[in-house]
Amino acid sequence: EKSIAPLRSFVVEPMQYGRLFLLGDAAHIVPPTGAKGLNLAASDVSTLYRILLKVYQEGRTDLLEKYSQICLRRIWKAERFSWWMTSILHNFPDTDAFSQRIQQTEL
Repeated sequence: EKSIAPLRSFVVEPMQYGRLFLLGDAAHIVPPTGAKGLNLAASDVSTLYRILLKVYQEGRTDLLEKYSQICLRRIWKAERFSWWMTSILHNFPDTDAFSQRIQQTEL
């Protein structure tokens, strides 16, 4: 039942404003059906860490502008997967008989 816990998705683009970087749930929300939220957040941290390391070690400030682009490729794939899982595992009030059969076939 979807109404027990609202299943929503949200993505901020770009994931930065100047030198302010958004990570995890501050940048993207995925429904729990795909179990991707924590992994996406950890990946955001890892990506920003690697970029900041190069900024401070090599002076590569140009990489700061690529953070959002790098993360969003992965995030939209996870959003798509979570949307698909939600559409398969949950019955929505306006689901007709045909759509229910399609849902069952996907399982």
